[in-house]
Amino acid sequence: MGKTIRLTMAQAVAHFLTKQMTVIDGKTVPIFGGVWAIFGHGNVAGMGEALYQVRETLPTFRAHNEQGMAHAAIAYAKTSFRQRFMACTTSIGPGALNMVTAAGVAHVNRIPVLFLPGDVFANRAPDPVLQQIEDFGDGTVSANDAFRSVSRYFDRITRPEQIITALKRAMQVLTDPLDCGPVTLALCQDVQAEAFDYPENFFDEHVWTHRRPQPDADELAHAIALIRKSQRPVIIAGGGVLYSQATKELTSFAETHGIPVVVTQAGKSAINETHPLALGSVGVTGTSAANAIAEDTDLVIAVGTRCQDFTTGSWALFKNEKLEMIGLNIAAYDAAKHDSHPLVTDAREGLKALSSGLLGWRAPTVLTERATREKKVWMEAAAKAMANTNAALPSDAQVIGAVARTIGGENTIVLCAAGGLPGELHKLWPATAPGSYHMEYGFSCMGYELAGGLGAKMARPDKDVVVMVGDGSYMMLNSEIATSVMLGLKLNVILLDNRGYGCINRLQMGTGGANFNNLLKDSLHEVMPEIDFRAHAESMGAIAVKVASIAELEQAIEASRKNDRTSVFVIDTDPLITTDEGGHWWDVAVPEVSPRKQVNEAHKAYIAARAAQRIV
Repeated sequence: MGKTIRLTMAQAVAHFLTKQMTVIDGKTVPIFGGVWAIFGHGNVAGMGEALYQVRETLPTFRAHNEQGMAHAAIAYAKTSFRQRFMACTTSIGPGALNMVTAAGVAHVNRIPVLFLPGDVFANRAPDPVLQQIEDFGDGTVSANDAFRSVSRYFDRITRPEQIITALKRAMQVLTDPLDCGPVTLALCQDVQAEAFDYPENFFDEHVWTHRRPQPDADELAHAIALIRKSQRPVIIAGGGVLYSQATKELTSFAETHGIPVVVTQAGKSAINETHPLALGSVGVTGTSAANAIAEDTDLVIAVGTRCQDFTTGSWALFKNEKLEMIGLNIAAYDAAKHDSHPLVTDAREGLKALSSGLLGWRAPTVLTERATREKKVWMEAAAKAMANTNAALPSDAQVIGAVARTIGGENTIVLCAAGGLPGELHKLWPATAPGSYHMEYGFSCMGYELAGGLGAKMARPDKDVVVMVGDGSYMMLNSEIATSVMLGLKLNVILLDNRGYGCINRLQMGTGGANFNNLLKDSLHEVMPEIDFRAHAESMGAIAVKVASIAELEQAIEASRKNDRTSVFVIDTDPLITTDEGGHWWDVAVPEVSPRKQVNEAHKAYIAARAAQRIV
């Protein structure tokens, strides 16, 4: 068997994690950026003691909320383009379940994170333990079974030697570009403390590299033939372009062959948006330029995107009856969606192979000429939407304009997640460098923003991280402001207060609904809440200011450059104003019958809009 080392199972986990490496810019570095931990009786004696022993090589970070720390871990991995990631450990029960929402975020967005929740006693001697959820019909079930549907790999460790194969499988999933996503290893709390004679070679240093599958010859030939015969092709760039670090190849491919590029939420910043062929966001929150080209296209080249409904306008955006699609994706599951012609490959390698096969071919000049015209019109509309204003209640777009003018640029990462802001940012934020735009919109999880900003700053401490968040999402999860101050990681938080869930209120109105239970004024109340967000942020150690205008906001952001810690800027905004130009229909089912005239009229419009929907 060879030499062994006697460790507890938890100690084996901690030591193993310190030995996992990757190569970034030619330098070998630890693949785990650290471990987030909130200790309880189910992990403090086992994992807590084990992490203490390796604290110099594998730092442990303390958070204030389990969901928040998991969001930070997710944002760290996303900002690192999935090359590095983190682990999260909690106790059994509520601590573990608090991470399930974040596991859903990681699963939908294909982001690697290692969850290590405590679990029941494997020996069942003290059964039931504190915080144990009992299934009356299944003695093997615990709270951690909730992770199964939102984990790429799940295992429950009931013997100390099981961790050997479990950790190896976990690393394969966390580093695989196809299976990449969250891994949950539920650690029975008694087993965490049990010792085993582990093989010494289990703790040998292992360097993980990025796998880049090459395209199948037949699929590649077919894709090339489709592109050669197309007259109005368009590239939809998704997050896979960024994770493959294929931004240079994407730009080169577009330039060489004269094909316009539009971007999804995850794909924004995959191409410098000042590039003549970059038409910006596409779909429900798309620019007028991108959507005009997409409506007429006869060939969509979808690179690293799963083409969800916001991207496709619920499959009503594309109007050309002869439309074909190429799904260039590392996952066959995504590549073949919606009757696409699959090209299963790494994004970087696939784009290079396509370009080589298309040597000498360019799209008709009329396409690029139209793209230029459409972009000019859109840029004028965007500039108008973001222009300075003296309005008492500015729009989200006007706030975005102020932020872009004062702290935008290649050294800035703007981060957001839910509500109306993602749509306006998708359209309007001028992303010029890979990763400068960070949006969690696969799950659109309210509460991601502040914790996500912390994770992004941990991954890129050299960048100015700007967190844009609405009052509704801020109220859901704000505690990691205190963590950012504690860790000395400065965030720039722009808090837009429209006094409720403005985005859903607008959607409610757009589908004929009454103003109900979204804005605070339309919710059941005895007294209207008067929340002092400035004082609240200050109470957690941030430097905070409430501004009364766009001009004051710009002045405050400029003045904050000398601040040594997280700075919060609160501004009241109008809940009803959005950018009129651009955008597209989104399939939100409207009641077929209602006693209200507005709903019945909205249903008629809904049926008419659905007539343009492609059923594939």
